[in-house]
Amino acid sequence: MKVFHCGQCAAQIYFENTVCGACQATLMFVPAELDICATAASQDPSAQVAYTSALGAPIKPCAQRFSAAPCSWALALDDPQTSCISCRLTRWEQSAPMLDNSARWLLAESAKRRLLFTLLSLHIPFAPKQSDADNNGLAFEWKLPSAGVPVITGHADGLITLDLQETDDAHREATRVAFAEPLRSVLGHLRHEMAHHLQQRFVTTPEQLDSFRALFGDERADYAAALQQHYKAGPPADGAERFISAYASAHPWEDWAETCAHYLLMVDAVQTASAWGLRLDQVPGLATAVVNAPAHVDELVFSQWLPVARFLNAMARTLGSRDSYPFVIPSPVLDKLRFVQRVLNDAAQQTPVNPQPGAVERTIEPFISMPV
Repeated sequence: MKVFHCGQCAAQIYFENTVCGACQATLMFVPAELDICATAASQDPSAQVAYTSALGAPIKPCAQRFSAAPCSWALALDDPQTSCISCRLTRWEQSAPMLDNSARWLLAESAKRRLLFTLLSLHIPFAPKQSDADNNGLAFEWKLPSAGVPVITGHADGLITLDLQETDDAHREATRVAFAEPLRSVLGHLRHEMAHHLQQRFVTTPEQLDSFRALFGDERADYAAALQQHYKAGPPADGAERFISAYASAHPWEDWAETCAHYLLMVDAVQTASAWGLRLDQVPGLATAVVNAPAHVDELVFSQWLPVARFLNAMARTLGSRDSYPFVIPSPVLDKLRFVQRVLNDAAQQTPVNPQPGAVERTIEPFISMPV
């Protein structure tokens, strides 16, 4: 995630902000520019007036800005839609009532927008699901159990469902402990389920499938039986040497999802560290270097991410908390990460969905590598 500043007063602002805390300027995130537009506080975003993005594109606020879970995103002024590209992905009518669950909705939507920011940064195309048969489209539903019927967080042909109980800290922590997971978060859930969608959409050619099966295994193995065996017996004895997580060992689909989600986490984390000016040397005295985003997986892991992860773990222990990054990356996982990056790079070469028609395209700023 980038560091943002108000275009009116230059104060630091945050991705989720709708108003600048320093000067009260109206803030709107413009997806096509990956930047936040600030307009004078005297302008009413609900009025029928035209706003201009930082790069001069005419924009308007998302209609959901004034909902119980307010959205800070914008869309092109000439877009016939009234909701931004993020809110168009949410199935409002099929989700749990917002008015009764506004805090939960807010957390779920915030995590979704952070995930979409990463996809936009990587130029991964996405668009709203047009029908149940549209497997290339994307949709989100926020659900709660009712009448004793549980909600399963998961992915099905582009539809990502999240059990809104996962936004409750106590429920999520109890579940994490029950499943002996090292880490559990709403954003982590969405990264994982998005990874399933990315596999279904972009791992399709015979060459890709052959490479996938050589690294992850044959995805045609019975999924239900594999999960049942995993929950009964746990990961294999050598699982830590071959998988990024215990759950990744359950089935090739889950191995991809855990590995791809991990890649998205690293890209996002390294961009954040770079944006905040963090500089960490594994060997003191080495100079930093600038690389295009995202770096090759080997550099992303060893030069950029692991120094940051070790610092975060050291700081967490200083604060008396669990490690922020409780993972290791063995050589087989590194091979899988290389494949994930190739697939996503190929996906980025496809004709992108313009998130805001009429807006100005912007080159993504480079990441700063952390020296080896």
